[in-house]
This record gives sequence, structure tokens and C-alpha cells, in this order.
Amino acid sequence: MRGDYQQLVDEISATLGAPATLEDRDFGLIAFGVHDSDDDLAMDPVRTRSILQRRSTAAVRAWFEGFGIARAQAPLRIPPDPAAGVFMGRICLPVRHRGVVHGYVWLLDDGHLADLELGRPGAQTDPRLAQAMETTARIGALLAAEARSGAELGELLRALLVGPPAGRDEAEGALRDALRGTARGPLAVVAVTPWDTENPAEAGPLPNLSGLAAVCAIADRPRAAGSDAAGGSSGAPHAPRTSLAALVRLRSGASLDPAHATAEQLLRSPRAAGAEPEPRSGTADAGGRGSADGARSTEHGAGPAPSGTVAPSGAEHGARGTGRTARGAAGRGGGAVPAATAHGARGAAAGVSDVRRELGELPAAWREALAAARAARADERFGPVVDWADVGPYRLLTGLPATDPDPAVRPLLELGHAELARTAEEFLDRAGQAGRTAQALGIHRQTLYYRLSRVEQLTGLDLDAGEDRLLLHMALKKARLARA
Repeated sequence: MRGDYQQLVDEISATLGAPATLEDRDFGLIAFGVHDSDDDLAMDPVRTRSILQRRSTAAVRAWFEGFGIARAQAPLRIPPDPAAGVFMGRICLPVRHRGVVHGYVWLLDDGHLADLELGRPGAQTDPRLAQAMETTARIGALLAAEARSGAELGELLRALLVGPPAGRDEAEGALRDALRGTARGPLAVVAVTPWDTENPAEAGPLPNLSGLAAVCAIADRPRAAGSDAAGGSSGAPHAPRTSLAALVRLRSGASLDPAHATAEQLLRSPRAAGAEPEPRSGTADAGGRGSADGARSTEHGAGPAPSGTVAPSGAEHGARGTGRTARGAAGRGGGAVPAATAHGARGAAAGVSDVRRELGELPAAWREALAAARAARADERFGPVVDWADVGPYRLLTGLPATDPDPAVRPLLELGHAELARTAEEFLDRAGQAGRTAQALGIHRQTLYYRLSRVEQLTGLDLDAGEDRLLLHMALKKARLARA
């Protein structure tokens, strides 16, 4: 089907004599036309980076959406704005099917399309543009069909992972028929949490990632009102959080690399909720459109890159927790941990299950992947992507029911004692070795001893007693999960 998109984009490029780019409604690159100019300066750098990286910043997406492209029913022009990093004007052809926008076709305009009549009131649309819009409508029908097919697979996957036990056998059989050879494994499940979607039953448009067999959005059950497990309290129920489940076909049972790659790509999606936008410069203009210097880094399309592109560096997201590297990054003898890591949840994170051979094993794989993702959000030393096998004590803690903190530890979890809680956790993470703890925290040993004495006073626990240490350590880790 991706070949069909390329052929249709080439038709539009030939009809209008301009290089065209097709993106889905989440600004993920699908296909692009050939730019045959010999003038390197004629190639918009924004388009160049889009083709190379298959993604854009949230700032770029917001800048282009500020022109009303998501509501447009007809082609519209977007002028160049060098200050925003958009060096060439564009014509946007909304890709719609039955009133629903499924993507956008973008045409670079270096001035030679200035005479193209877009259909102003009282004016006749240029016949070339009318032909291009007919082709765009065919693209819309294909994207809609692809979305329906993906939604059907997603419904089956959701029913298998979290549906009523009585219906799982039927869901497994239907999913096996739909996936055919892929159903024989080896397989892994990736969880991305949180996942932003207007409808919890829809995962939203996703890229054509190698090995990605099916996806679905799954909403957590809301927690009851009252005290939470982190030591705070709330008078209202906690809103359910939506996560993404992705079924990935592995090349062999010995390597989770395809699942890691898929997780990293999905975390680039604008739907990976809580992801920090890349920095941009400039100020908003009178129309409310900020600078798209982010636009310099990519095309107006955002969304996860397909398999094979360069993943975010550890400097952007912390240590890469993929595979066994997570344990190395979070080693007991690791360096100082920034204060910001001790309290409060991070942005979106992904967890990867153990390898599975049968579809019937996927519900357990989903629980593993989601637990690992929760651990990655709770403790940034794991990195943005972590395997279930590498989350250590969180394998036990994520399986425990949500309960109020132990009464002895509750005072330590109050906001005013955050520094003491962090100190205690670092001390216990390092097996009670004072020298290593003081070095990691960047404090003098005497300061450490003073803080630990304050912890004992607050909790009534004896940090020289193994059982008291165990209680405190698990309570602090469980509080991390609750905050995440």
C-alpha cells in the first residue's frame, strides 16, 4: 500500500510541476516526490530535514496548524517566513475522506505556482489543481481504509490483552487469522505511557514501522478517591490514563532489538503524552503562530520515524534503558542523580515485555510491558525505554495493589521532607554505604549522617535493622510508582 501512496504523490508532482510530500494527520512522513532541481539553494531545508528524519518538532506542527489546515476543506497557501525557518511557501492540499482529514499533501512553491488559482469565490479553480485534488481524494480513501484495517486489528488486540476472560479465546483466534504467519512469533509487546488520544478506543495514526503488527490504546482503570499511594490525598477519583500497546514481530527469540527500535520511534510521536517539545526560538506573531525554528530541523510533519532512523541520544532522554544497558545506567554505583529525578513523574516512557511465542501469552506480556513503562517513568535511571527483565524490584512492586503508604513512612513522604526522602533512597540504593551516598548526593558525610538521623526520627525506623531498611526502601520505591 505504501507503494500506492508513492505513485499517487508522483502523479501530483507531475501534474503541478512541483515536488510533493504526503504526511498523515499526525504529520508523519508517508511519501515524497523527487526534487529534480540542480540548484541546491532551491531545496527548502525544512523539507530536506523532513525527508531525512521523518519527524518534526511540536513547534513546527503548531506553526503550520496555525494556518487552519486541519479545518480546511480546500487547498490553501502558506507564505514563506524565513524568520520561522520556512524559506519557501507551500500549498497544502488537505487529504480528506467523507469529511475526515487523514493527512496533507504539501507542495513547495518557489514562485512558479503563484499563478495557480486555488478557487477563490467567483473564480474558477485551475484544472491542474482540480486534477491534483482528485488524486488527493484517492489518497484519502486509501488512508481511511488503512485506518479501518488497523482499528480492527487494534480491537482484537485490546480484547485479547484486557478483555473479559470469557472472550479472549475468540479474540485470540480472530487475531491469529488476521495476522497469519506473524502470529507464530517470536513476539514482544511494547507499552508507551501516557498516550494522548481523544478517544481511548483509538490509538491514532501510526507510522509504517517494520515489525509493528498491531496497536491499540488501553485506558487504565481510574483509582478511587481518597488518599493515594504517594502519601497525598485527593477528594476526587484519579482520571484514567491511556497507554499504547504495540505488538511487535521479532526477527529471532534471542533479540528484542526490533521492539526497542519500535519503542523509541513511538516515543517520538506527538501522542506520546508528556514528551517535552524541542526548543525553539522566536516569538508569536499577531496571529498567534510562534516561530517554527524547529521548522529548521524538520518538515511540517511530525510523528514517529520509521525503523532505521537515528534514535534520540541519551543526552536527550537519560540513559538508554534498552536491553541490558538499563542496568548499567542504573547501577548501584552510578553517579550523582539530579534532584529532579527524585520526585515527580517524567514524560512518556516505554516498556518492553519478555519474548513470547504464542498469542495466548500476550496478556501476561502486556502486564510486563506496562509495568516496565511505569518503572521507567518512576525512575529515570532506566532511560526512556526499559525491558521488563531489567526493572529489578519494580517487577514485584508493580504487581502490588495500590494502597496507602505504611504509617511509619508516611511522614517522610510529605512534600516538606522531599530532600530527606531522596537522601534515604540514595542511601538504601547504595546498600547503606555512606561514602558512595555522600559522593552521589554531593554532600559531606556529616550532613548525610544528620539527614539519616532525621529520617529515623520521622519514621521511628532503625536504619541499622535489615527489616526496617527493607520496609523503608520498598515504601520509597512504591511512592515513586504512585507519582508516576
